[in-house]
Amino acid sequence: MQTVLNKEKYPRYSEALDAVLNTDIICIGGVDSENIVFPGFCDVHVHFREPGFSYKETIKTGTLAAARGGYTDVCTMPNLSPVPDCRDGLDAQLDIIRRDAAINVHPYASITVGERGERLSDMDALARDAVAFSDDGRGVQSEDMMRAAMEKAKSLGKMIVAHCEVNELLHGGYIHDGEYARAHGHRGIPSESEWRQIERDLRLAEATGCAYHVCHISCKESVELIREAKSRGVDATCETAPHYLLLDEGDLCEDGRFRMNPPLRGRADREALVAGIADGTIDMIATDHAPHSAEEKSRGLSGSAFGIVGLECAFPALYTGLVKTGVISLERLVELMAINPRERFGIPYNGDFCVWDLNEEYTIDPSEFLSMGKSTPFAGADVFGRCKLTVCGGKTVYSI
Repeated sequence: MQTVLNKEKYPRYSEALDAVLNTDIICIGGVDSENIVFPGFCDVHVHFREPGFSYKETIKTGTLAAARGGYTDVCTMPNLSPVPDCRDGLDAQLDIIRRDAAINVHPYASITVGERGERLSDMDALARDAVAFSDDGRGVQSEDMMRAAMEKAKSLGKMIVAHCEVNELLHGGYIHDGEYARAHGHRGIPSESEWRQIERDLRLAEATGCAYHVCHISCKESVELIREAKSRGVDATCETAPHYLLLDEGDLCEDGRFRMNPPLRGRADREALVAGIADGTIDMIATDHAPHSAEEKSRGLSGSAFGIVGLECAFPALYTGLVKTGVISLERLVELMAINPRERFGIPYNGDFCVWDLNEEYTIDPSEFLSMGKSTPFAGADVFGRCKLTVCGGKTVYSI
């Protein structure tokens, strides 16, 4: 059994994992010395659909799926019913979390009432229990509204986490406005719909001093804008998702498991994202785990709901596609999946861990997922790395 973290660079993580290695808890799941122990992964962007849409996913099934993928902390997005835009809305979710969650769940509160972009949510009342504020699923269209949100969030010591999308540039699109869309008669979403709002928000973050984080960036212009803003000292971070790093529009086929928002972009965009995780421009990898019913994902590219699942296959896909190919180191992948998310979002590390057999090779089979959602573009992919054990709060929450 071993770890991959530099003890001097990450003393609190290394000390906690050293303590794990000196106990017999890792023997409970039959783990042997050929495996590697990591700090539990942390995903700052998941959709567990409860309350309001429990036919897609629940807190219980979502957290069990996360545990199977090695995650011990997740942040749940607020596009729920009720939307957590006031205490009653947030408390409805917190009650379910306390009752059913297998791992640590940190909910977002919405930036605006109903995520409609018209009035600020009750941010004062929500700040105590919200990990941050986001209207994920929708971009805040009004510059004045976003400025007001940033000013308020800064006064509360909270971060604004933005889904960036200019509605007037969407034109009814549902995949990238690129070669595949033109060749197959699909309506495309231009990259400008993403980067144009990021450009605006970075300017506002610089002006207000608000801590700002960009969700699921997908295009090369977004990478460059964030890189340049960081060089000026703007308090900005960002995430991308496994599918944007490993796939592009050349992988598309006429199947709903390839419909997500933002869409898979071009090869140059994917290459820019990979460069961004290598040079530190992109701070973390989040899955944007977004389950839907089988029927909702059965209508092809043009008719299926936006969203795919990713918690149970993220690490194997990334390890196989980026680490085994020499693009990034294993320690860098752990930074992106476990350390940087906690550091940026102020999520404490309490010694939770996961154990992986990196030599096990298998084919991703969504029918084995614990998530209620089964739609992933990685279905059928041959990968290395299987989670053998996940321990959260001193309890075994997943084991083989």
